[in-house]
Amino acid sequence: MTKDVLVSVKGLQFADIDVRETASDEELDSIETICPGEYYFKNEGHFIVYEELVDGFAGAIKNMIKLRDREFTISKKGPVNVQMVFSEGKKTMADYHTPFGNIMVALDTRKVETQETEDNISISIEYGLEANYQFIADCNIAVHITSRNAVLRQDKSQTM
Repeated sequence: MTKDVLVSVKGLQFADIDVRETASDEELDSIETICPGEYYFKNEGHFIVYEELVDGFAGAIKNMIKLRDREFTISKKGPVNVQMVFSEGKKTMADYHTPFGNIMVALDTRKVETQETEDNISISIEYGLEANYQFIADCNIAVHITSRNAVLRQDKSQTM
């Protein structure tokens, strides 16, 4: 993996478990962010840093992803501040600071799966989300980190 990467974070939220199996993509609450970032491998862990701009927020949100074994951590700093830990088989708590107020969230992580190749890391997370001690939804996050060199090679091969 090269230092320069593209980071794709896509989340799906299912408010009703019965609907999850039959819902179309349009019916699901889906959010995707794609940003340039930097990748590092240090102390047996993968680290990815990137910034994202969000409509309605002044300034960029600085993000750091840490991946080690079956634990995924994302830290956000800026207009939004939080450190969320997704640890397979565990329930973790986080104080989510937003310009609109603070929310106590719980992340009941059922699964953290990782697939690695030379130019890609794919992470899939399944968890239950609670806010202020109330169940909100079952959720999925899909994170793809791709070496920019691999993207450039793919673009070249498609134009030939």
